[in-house]
Amino acid sequence: MAISEPASDKRRAFDLDLPARLAHVFDGASARHGRAILLLVVVAFLAFLPGFFQLSPIDRDEARFAQATKQMLESGNYVDIRFHTQARHKKPVGIYWLQAASVKAGEAVIGPSAHGSIWLYRLPSLFAAVGAVLLTYWTALVFVSRRGALLAGLMMAGCVLLGVEARLAKTDAVLLFTILGSMGALARAYMRPAGERQGDLPLGFIFWTSLAAGILVKGPMAPLFVGLTIAALVVVERSAGFMRPLKPLLGLPWCLLLVLPWFVAIYYVTNGAFYQHAVGVDMLGKVAEGAEGHWGPPGTYFLAVWGTFWPSIVLAAMAAPFAWRNRREPAVRFLLCWLVPSWLAFEIAVTKLPHYVLPLYPALAILSALALERGALAKAGSRLAALVWLWPVLAIVLSIGLGAAYLYLGSGFGLAAWPLLVLAIVILWWAARAFPRIGMEGAFLTALAGSLVLYLAVWQVMLPQMRALWISERLAAVVKEQGCPAANVASFPYQEPSLVFLVGTQINYGLPNEAAALLKKGGCALAFLDERFTPAFEKHAAALGLKYHAVATIAGFTYNGGRPTSITVFRSDEAPQ
Repeated sequence: MAISEPASDKRRAFDLDLPARLAHVFDGASARHGRAILLLVVVAFLAFLPGFFQLSPIDRDEARFAQATKQMLESGNYVDIRFHTQARHKKPVGIYWLQAASVKAGEAVIGPSAHGSIWLYRLPSLFAAVGAVLLTYWTALVFVSRRGALLAGLMMAGCVLLGVEARLAKTDAVLLFTILGSMGALARAYMRPAGERQGDLPLGFIFWTSLAAGILVKGPMAPLFVGLTIAALVVVERSAGFMRPLKPLLGLPWCLLLVLPWFVAIYYVTNGAFYQHAVGVDMLGKVAEGAEGHWGPPGTYFLAVWGTFWPSIVLAAMAAPFAWRNRREPAVRFLLCWLVPSWLAFEIAVTKLPHYVLPLYPALAILSALALERGALAKAGSRLAALVWLWPVLAIVLSIGLGAAYLYLGSGFGLAAWPLLVLAIVILWWAARAFPRIGMEGAFLTALAGSLVLYLAVWQVMLPQMRALWISERLAAVVKEQGCPAANVASFPYQEPSLVFLVGTQINYGLPNEAAALLKKGGCALAFLDERFTPAFEKHAAALGLKYHAVATIAGFTYNGGRPTSITVFRSDEAPQ
């Protein structure tokens, strides 16, 4: 006769069993939409907020976007886009308007310092990333139960790449949000029975308005992802009847009405130069050649996704056999048409950047949730089941890599982060270990908890303390300490966009002789010179009879150039002319 375990022992075992506790929370959240949404919002903010306020502007794209928005606010010109002394004819105006609105709102609360607060420029990305998590849930409801949709949303909340984009003042989190709006509406239209595909004005409004917003944020990218999905579905269905609920005859003119005013205005303001550069140089250049050195062979994104979609990539890999077996089923067919054509297109394109395929990750998440709901993920003992050990292994590799970077960059040992890193590795090991006992759902929830701890350690504790990386921030601190205006500061050859944002729009980027000439004008004037070019500066200074002295030396590591650097700050001793 079996002896039952006392209730107190059961309760104690439950209290010590993290996977069981997380599964209990998940059960409660999946019971109602309101609870599910609340959990998704909480987890998304836990994943995205660490380091959000602490990190210095990141070079080069984030700083360029933020500075261009800052110059819009300074000039009052919300049509043309400029960075420092140059036109920035690359992306449409949508992201700049969103950032300007965020900074304006911040200015009403904290005053003029809002213009130099990078976190205010990041807010649109943060809210868009949280919104993308919620829209993944909304889109997944077409294919799976509320429980499965909640899991898909959590997979996106824990996604490494979305976490990166949520912290950057640039386009990609907002683009993802707009594409998911269109994809969620398209999925609802496609999954309707053929006899029920009447026009649906609210659904069409969501689809076409989201598409217009995506165009204003990143030009052709939203139509590319949505269009390739539609084209693939038309090919496999041999019909475009599924588009009827989206009312294209009304929706397309509405979309054009939303986007054309700015596109016409920018044509006249720049005399067509915007299109010559944005299309002829920026877009086509990325297709034909590795723009700005970001070249990669076909297969680059397949390799990258193992890190960028971590920890959810384990579920996606296990779902691959299910997707192949059920490829003719309407739900799987839609998700594959969303995923495969665009993925192949970006693998073929020469320029490779990880965030290019971010709009495809929700399809991976929903497909994984669908496979799990059908009981089709790998079981314990199968070959694919061993993939769960990627959770602790990749965390260990990341921890070792960051520790080595700390030592190399002269930032110490990062001892403050060690307890969090160890805790994260233990939880991730626990998740892999528990998989045979509790199944994939509980194991993933545990891995997600470990990931949140890891993100806290990396984003909040480690990266902000790597002072060698934040050269612009330290140079800007010297300028503030010396009290010199940005117009009296020169820098060579360190000319990162973040320095313009932090020091001021009027900073001078020129050659050593120009820096010496600026200091010769006297008054409070500074020159930043890399040690390689200090002799050239000293030669020109001597020829001018310049009186000056060094006030600081900033040693660091240029993560874009990939090399150590040492920058000396010289101050003029000349009387104002």
